[in-house]
Amino acid sequence: MLRKGYTDTPQDAVESMVAVHNFLNEGAWAEVVEWERRFGQGIARGWRECSKGEEGSLASANLGSNTEEVTQPRLLRFMGRPNDVTPKASMLQVLGWLYPEKYGGELPFDRHDWFVQRPTSDNSTREIRYVIDYYSGPPEPSGEPVFYLDVRPAIDRPGAAAERLMRWGGDIWWRASGGFARERALQQTE
Repeated sequence: MLRKGYTDTPQDAVESMVAVHNFLNEGAWAEVVEWERRFGQGIARGWRECSKGEEGSLASANLGSNTEEVTQPRLLRFMGRPNDVTPKASMLQVLGWLYPEKYGGELPFDRHDWFVQRPTSDNSTREIRYVIDYYSGPPEPSGEPVFYLDVRPAIDRPGAAAERLMRWGGDIWWRASGGFARERALQQTE
C-alpha cells in the first residue's frame, strides 16, 4: 500500500483488504479460465460454445469448475495499470453521462493486464493478454462491499476481437435465431 502511495490506510484494515484482493483475483482467474475453455482450442470450438448463449454453454453455470476439460492456461505475468483507463471503460463512462439510470458512469478503481500462456493444438503455446477492469458497486443492505469484474481478451490480435464478438453476441444469436424454440421442440420430440 505504501508503495502505491496510500499512507492513510489503517493497520487493522490491511488483512481484510488482502482477503478482498485475493477474492477478486480468484474471480478474475476463473473468468480467464472460462475464456480459455471456450477459445483455447480455436475459434471454431469457441463458436460452438458461444452459439447457445451464456446459459447454453456447458460451463456457464459452473464458472471455474471446468479444470479437467481443457489444458489449464498459465499466468506468465501481470501488470497493474490503475491510471490507464481502457477504451471500453471510457465508453461506459460517456454512456453513464448520457444515460445515468442504465450505466453508472463510474470509472473502474483498478485495471490489470494479465499475460497468459495458452497451449495450442500443435503443442506450442501462445501468449494472450487479458484486460481486467475492477468496478465497485453500491454496498449490500448488510453493508458488505460489492465488486464487479470485466475480464476480456485485449484486442491486440484479430482473433481476440472475434472471441469477444462471439461470446458477447452468442446470447443475441441464440435468441434471434429461435434457439429456445428449437430446444423446446427437440425436447418434446425426445
